[in-house]
Amino acid sequence: MNIDIFIPVHLNSKRLPKKHLQLINGKPVLQHLVERLTLCKEIRNIIVCCTTDPNDDELINFLQTKNIKFFRGSEKDILQRFLDAADQFSTDIIVDVEGDKIYTDPIYVDKIANFLKNSDLDFMIGNDSKTNFNASNHFVHGVVPAGFKKQALKKICKLKKTDDTETGYHEFFIKSKDTKSEFLVIDTDDFLNEIRLTLDYPEDLKLAEKVFKNLKNNFTKDELIKLFKDNSELTLITKGLRKKWELNYENNRTDLHLN
Repeated sequence: MNIDIFIPVHLNSKRLPKKHLQLINGKPVLQHLVERLTLCKEIRNIIVCCTTDPNDDELINFLQTKNIKFFRGSEKDILQRFLDAADQFSTDIIVDVEGDKIYTDPIYVDKIANFLKNSDLDFMIGNDSKTNFNASNHFVHGVVPAGFKKQALKKICKLKKTDDTETGYHEFFIKSKDTKSEFLVIDTDDFLNEIRLTLDYPEDLKLAEKVFKNLKNNFTKDELIKLFKDNSELTLITKGLRKKWELNYENNRTDLHLN
């Protein structure tokens, strides 16, 4: 089966403008992420899935200079963008590493890929519970990606009643009766739950600069945990952002009604 990483990105972010091209240690954020993901063993291609919006032209220029594969598709409908990219690249299994999840651990990319390849599962995502999906745990979602089969994605695209799937699109798979989903559960505690491993706000970028300065580029989840435990003040950089993020998520979350 052809297993590819799709990285959905766009440059039209209001909270942190052009965040994927922001520099960390003199290198664009997106380049750090792509280089980390080259360590994955189960992956055929790494494909940046951006939009047809002219604002993304600058991003395309960067990708071309770095010989990074890309696909341009729907601006608001990420699920359709993924399906169109899967058709173009003959992808059977998609590991979805969101562009702001720059700490994604290649070990968990391979785990998700293997689970989907060797089972009848349609969708898998990291979570802190076996039963209730928690979108706001940015420690777990910061290191563990989502993955799904193209055939399941095709079902969802036929069933969904909206062309705006920009926010909360993973929940289509989780809540659909037509797809078989499972959580890859990561045990956490109160300390780990305070760690924000994502890139939405300027404070997140400030934290990323410190993390990558200390750990360079090729680090694991366990090395991240050790860094935060040895330097607990790092969690203070992004303290208070969770509630702001949750409010934004609820306000922009996609209508999950399915046919």
